[in-house]
Amino acid sequence: MSQTKLTEDALWAERLDIIGDVHGCEQTLIRLLTQLGYQKSAGVFRHPERLAVFLGDIVDRGPRIREALNLVRAMVEAGSARMVLGNHEIHALCYCSAHPSAPGNYLRPHTPRNTRTIADTLTQFAAHPDEWQDHLRWFKTLPLYLDFGKYRVVHACWDEAVIAARSSAYVSEAELVAMADPASSSARAIKRLTSGVEVALPEHCRMFSAEGYRRRSFRAKFWVKAPACLGDLEFQPDALPDEVAQLSVDDELRARLVVYDSAQPPVFVGHYWLSGKPAPVASNVACLDYSAVKFGRLVAYRTDGTGVLNRQNFVWVYVDP
Repeated sequence: MSQTKLTEDALWAERLDIIGDVHGCEQTLIRLLTQLGYQKSAGVFRHPERLAVFLGDIVDRGPRIREALNLVRAMVEAGSARMVLGNHEIHALCYCSAHPSAPGNYLRPHTPRNTRTIADTLTQFAAHPDEWQDHLRWFKTLPLYLDFGKYRVVHACWDEAVIAARSSAYVSEAELVAMADPASSSARAIKRLTSGVEVALPEHCRMFSAEGYRRRSFRAKFWVKAPACLGDLEFQPDALPDEVAQLSVDDELRARLVVYDSAQPPVFVGHYWLSGKPAPVASNVACLDYSAVKFGRLVAYRTDGTGVLNRQNFVWVYVDP
């Protein structure tokens, strides 16, 4: 990123409204934007002084995916918002992109699980195929992360080593094709930023997600400096079984973990399906995904330029069933 762009982004630091995973909850998003002081003008929601920043995962699961995506895209293209890619936008790109060297296949296999993830989006765009293809092209213009100087934004995990090794915050065509191989360095890097740190579960562990899938791994915190056991790392709605939570963190796992140092600027993520009253999860880490599409809360954080997280800066609306 150029120095000019970094300076431009830093000027917004005290005027950001960072918004968690929307997942097709367009009506709830309109209520949140209205509460934040955004008004619709010439078909676009705008604020006279502030900039909305979306943490990704606009698509999938919810009742008004097409409407939500059109709303957010209009804001981004008008300059009243920015957006980073979430794991669901990455999944959409891979699922819908033909494999260039394997005719009839896609960058992400059309397995029942992969199909179920994107099914609501494809159903709601079924009568608008050209529009959906245009959105897929637009996804390729969005960054994986944003750095506003005093604040950082990424969908799931700010991994300094991964980001430092990249030449750009954007996903190149070559990287997208490389996503077909989950073991490739490109796939692992993009997954780290958009899906976070995942720790393998013991083979004997029978743990299932709310959707009924057996979990082979669990989502882990990326800011714990010295975890003693797996329970210290757990960061997901499905609690680890006690016997697994008490397992020690060995040296091999410890070497693979990410530690977002407390001296770093506050970072905002979505992705993790929290519940309860919004609050920082660490001194400089805030998750804004409070399960809106599961009738939780759609949450925003209003920055004030201090570079310090403040509980009073969280704003939310409840999702009406």
